[in-house]
Amino acid sequence: MKVLVLTISDRAHRGEYEDLSGPAVEKILLEGMEDTIVERAIVSDDEPDIENVLRASGTFDIILTTGGTGLGPRDVTPEATQRACDRIIPGIGEYLRGESLRETKSAVVSRGTAGMIGKTIVVNMPGSVKGASFCAGLLVDILPHALAMARGEGH
Repeated sequence: MKVLVLTISDRAHRGEYEDLSGPAVEKILLEGMEDTIVERAIVSDDEPDIENVLRASGTFDIILTTGGTGLGPRDVTPEATQRACDRIIPGIGEYLRGESLRETKSAVVSRGTAGMIGKTIVVNMPGSVKGASFCAGLLVDILPHALAMARGEGH
């Protein structure tokens, strides 16, 4: 399985802030899923840039984004994801929010979504290390099955 962990952050993109969530997510994926190759990238919070990176990443089976899912004026990851995707997978966002609510009440303002670009599954996660790590841990259990379904391998 080939996974792109895409950190969406103006400051990390400019080199003013070290990306901590991307490496944390990568570690969880590599420890939790066999035969996984992880690449990381950083993009600014510009909607067209996010959308372009998502659409150009067709060689990946899964794209996990961190950041840009809150209520801030530059938090546009869900909108860019929805435009880039052919189909939306509402249950994944609902699942991540529901489980995250057990950890913190601030999960109610997370707007992360999920969808598919062709057979590539895209999932938005929070930008905090704690939130991204928690969500990545949840996804480790469901992504292999979701990917098999996306490939037409059945249930």
